[in-house]
Amino acid sequence: MIMEKGISSGEVLPSRSSPAASVRAMVKEHEAKQTQRARRVGFVLVHAGAGYHSESKAKEYKHVCKRACRKAIEKLQAGALVTDAVTAALVELEDSPFTNAGMGSNLNLLGEIECDASIMDGKSLNFGAIGALSGIKNPVSVANRLLCEGQKGKLSAGRIPPCFLVGEGAFRWAVDHGIPACPPGVMATRLSLAAFKRNKRKLELAEKVETDLFQLKKRRQSSEKENDSGTLDTVGAVVVDQEGNVAAAVSSGGLALKHPGRVGQAALYGCGCWAENTGIQNPYSTAVSTSGCGEHLVRTLLARECSCALRNEDAHQALLETMQNKFISSPFLANEDGVLGGVIVLRSCRCSAEPGSPQDKQSLLVEFLWSHTTESMCVGYMSAQDGKAKTHISRLPPGAVAGQSVAIEGGVCRLESPAS
Repeated sequence: MIMEKGISSGEVLPSRSSPAASVRAMVKEHEAKQTQRARRVGFVLVHAGAGYHSESKAKEYKHVCKRACRKAIEKLQAGALVTDAVTAALVELEDSPFTNAGMGSNLNLLGEIECDASIMDGKSLNFGAIGALSGIKNPVSVANRLLCEGQKGKLSAGRIPPCFLVGEGAFRWAVDHGIPACPPGVMATRLSLAAFKRNKRKLELAEKVETDLFQLKKRRQSSEKENDSGTLDTVGAVVVDQEGNVAAAVSSGGLALKHPGRVGQAALYGCGCWAENTGIQNPYSTAVSTSGCGEHLVRTLLARECSCALRNEDAHQALLETMQNKFISSPFLANEDGVLGGVIVLRSCRCSAEPGSPQDKQSLLVEFLWSHTTESMCVGYMSAQDGKAKTHISRLPPGAVAGQSVAIEGGVCRLESPAS
């Protein structure tokens, strides 16, 4: 990946000059600052769910990941906070009818959409989340607003501001804070309604004729491939800016035909996402976003576990061992036949500049990885210096069994920061 070098700071005005010269110098300084802002560095990695991605829909999955990457990079280049950049990526993912988040999410048993979402800021370590939220087009925007409001300090009478709201209370809070409501009929798309009717028929048939648990399990496994338009699981993103600040976010419509009020990992602390800047005991800034079966991810605190593992020197090996030992072979999931999930992670650290670079330049080394136990996982990534985002649908190798095998891939890029 080719990275452009940063721009040095604007010219210093001379102590004595003519008015015209001063104006020209000020214009040059302004233009230099504008150019520097426009060329801020940063990196984003997104996913459109860990599950089953049909070849017939591959183009749509990749396109939405590209759009999400571009939205995040545009925010970073404009000087926005990493939390705003990661939110922008997720809004794009939520708006796609091909993802199971926001618009077009899975419907619950009553034919309603209830969404979960969360976001974490690596610098402040603040967290915002909503669960079982209906009537809001972009759930992640509410989670981000909760995070922002929480950073303002205590409320009147010394009350602690909420960081996690659910159901009707979350909806009322969102509307009170200027986030527009969305009619329930608009949230459900043609694809999600068709999937609901199909899944409902399968459920009714199973309840009538099912007498053998093995047959039920077999039917559930086969239904995933039968549903070619199948809405996938949780979407998410991780972002790092030129200062090494990281943020992570996640959003999900939850399981198809879930019980009303069910809250999955996308809303829960340490399960759906995690972000933590470098500190005294942590040489790396790390960000994680998860996807898959919410109940499996909740019981293993997978996002937090992956972040802790990334403190080790070999990120690839650390993530692989975490997926194998803390997820697939977790004692908390000992009774599960197949453990389904996926993660995207990044970690960054300051490093010496490349040979030939000015001494006042600093490099940010970014390692990014994705791993999954599901049949496939769609990802996209982009740096601020890239002309376009790159996308990839990662699949388990031939012969591997979903829920019992792990796929892991990734890469490395170097971001050159502007002169300090």
